[in-house]
Amino acid sequence: MSDRITITGIRGFGFHGVFDHERREGQEFIADVALEVSTRDAARTDDLAASVDYGDAANRVHSILVGEPVDLIETVAERISAALLAMDGVQGVVVTVHKPSAPIVVPFADVSVTITRP
Repeated sequence: MSDRITITGIRGFGFHGVFDHERREGQEFIADVALEVSTRDAARTDDLAASVDYGDAANRVHSILVGEPVDLIETVAERISAALLAMDGVQGVVVTVHKPSAPIVVPFADVSVTITRP
């Protein structure tokens, strides 16, 4: 059984999308992440070095949101999961990428993709 560190609402202005106007004008993207970790040693020792630094995790996520443009938010989510899984102590991740200004012609509140990786 693992514990979770969850960070919600990481925001970044990026240029991801299939359409030319998305690549040209950009838009806000939002990510929520849950890191599967063990917090036992950190709780026992009260030492950040025994845990996963959620500030570092948030910075990694943000750099991908604002980084190299890709067509699909599925790709953004996969890149985020790979960056987080590369961190020591992260055993699995759940990543949701939101695209609240997606080019959809009907009224909607949000569109998102959620992936889970071990």
